[in-house]
Amino acid sequence: MTDMNPARDADLPEVEAFLADHAPTSMLLRANLRRYGLGDRRSPRAVSLVLLRDNGRITGLLGMTNAGFAMLQAPAAGGDEWRDLARWLGGRRLAGLTGESGQAAALIAALGLPESAFLHRATEPLYHLDLAALDLSTLAPGTIRRPRERDRDLLTAWYTGFEASALNTPPALAADRGADRADLAIDGDHVRLFERDETPLAMTAFNAELPGIVQVGGVYTPPEGRNRRAARSAVGLHLAEARRYGVRQAVLAAASPAACRSYEALGFRPVGQMTLALLHAPAGAAP
Repeated sequence: MTDMNPARDADLPEVEAFLADHAPTSMLLRANLRRYGLGDRRSPRAVSLVLLRDNGRITGLLGMTNAGFAMLQAPAAGGDEWRDLARWLGGRRLAGLTGESGQAAALIAALGLPESAFLHRATEPLYHLDLAALDLSTLAPGTIRRPRERDRDLLTAWYTGFEASALNTPPALAADRGADRADLAIDGDHVRLFERDETPLAMTAFNAELPGIVQVGGVYTPPEGRNRRAARSAVGLHLAEARRYGVRQAVLAAASPAACRSYEALGFRPVGQMTLALLHAPAGAAP
């Protein structure tokens, strides 16, 4: 019989061991737990977590950030477990969710959310790469660097374009989020700009980082610069840099056939599918 209980700090080592066994599809949840822990109300990315157990052993879990974003890893869950997880979400304001595509579809069905509820819902191929096999032979000429203050307007425009084109974010909100993302890019160390002759051509980022493994996200090339291997080169050089500092593996989701071809040229191989779903407005989950 499967039991469901809220996670406590004492459960975190067991949670991490469970998620590490499903590393490619657990990066965001693991990174958030590692950085913010459980139940810290001060951070929008801190996580509340519920565990599914069978005979005392974790078989699945569902995390919910303070900002309303659900992250799941429940490969053995059936209908009853998905209904239990949906009830746990009941009354919380759900803004979106991510997880392995089959699991995400099961949770969305249990929540009773119609397709019209979603601003964005995409299932994308998930790729993995052992960085020992990283292939840099097809990169375009150029270098990468961290963003600087002088890049703020460019980054704001690029992130606004990313929000609108990749996530279907409405224009006014895309502009606000673009400015916020530009601030984070300049203040942090997770974004790289690919440039040639001191002209930025593309950007990439790590949206989750753990010892030995990173998740690539936020890859963007403005429309006028596409089909020139700039995004591929940004990702490849960023991963080569990470490899020098001891990172051994990388994962990413590909948003288009062209992106798949670029990532496969770097050595990535498909390992599954991931879903990202964003609601038009935060909604209370089904009771």
